Amino acid sequence: MIPLKKKNPWKKRILLTVLALILIGAGIYWYVATEKFADTNDREAAYTVNALDFIREFHDNDSAANAKYRDKIITVNGTISAIEPADSSTVNVKFIDTTTSSYVIFAFQEQHAAEAQTLKEGDVVSIKGSCSGGTFSEILGVEKIDFKRSALNKDKK
Repeated sequence: MIPLKKKNPWKKRILLTVLALILIGAGIYWYVATEKFADTNDREAAYTVNALDFIREFHDNDSAANAKYRDKIITVNGTISAIEPADSSTVNVKFIDTTTSSYVIFAFQEQHAAEAQTLKEGDVVSIKGSCSGGTFSEILGVEKIDFKRSALNKDKK
């Protein structure tokens, strides 16, 4: 009798493991890509700050300020210095420190884009958003502090 050649079971296991890893990776990617964030207006602010004091805190020591504020919901009160179109449906709002040219820039959540388009330079507003942190430009000598998922703060404090 001729012995039958056994297939290598380890090849099948490796193939199934690779397939399982691909499926898990695709699931994680889909979850992250379709993640929705809660409305910023419904979130409690970790800090409420004055725009110029906030900018100066980053300008003086951006490492400490980033550690304190990054990825937190912050309410920033101040006078709008500039409004820049982000695309055809929304605008970005800036508070600028005229002594250093450093600034805070807010990108609004989709559901609050219409409110942002009604704002004008010189308006005194309260904006709540998720602080992405500040970066200092050695070339320009200015600090830029980014906010994402921003909304006008309805309950001004």
